[in-house]
Amino acid sequence: MNLGKIMQQARKMQENMQKMQEELAAMEIIGEAGGGMVRIRMGGDRSVRGVEIDPTLWAENDKGLIEDLMAAAANAALQQIEALSAEKKKDMMGGLPLPPGFSL
Repeated sequence: MNLGKIMQQARKMQENMQKMQEELAAMEIIGEAGGGMVRIRMGGDRSVRGVEIDPTLWAENDKGLIEDLMAAAANAALQQIEALSAEKKKDMMGGLPLPPGFSL
């Protein structure tokens, strides 16, 4: 394989990565905790777009519980984003072999 072809593939991969990042940013992922009592909406770019807290949690007046549920909901959304990102990267690579120890 010549250097020109390698550079062309690298450019195409860079374009595909940019497209993937734009697609992820357009997505909306919802992380939930406490059986849906706390919901955090995030963009695929990891931006928080909204937080919903069931009013019954406020009535319990348990600040620590609300904080824990918010953290759990955010982590649930982030895990979904990571899984989507990994899947899109795998699809994008389309079986392109990478050297050992190399990852995207």
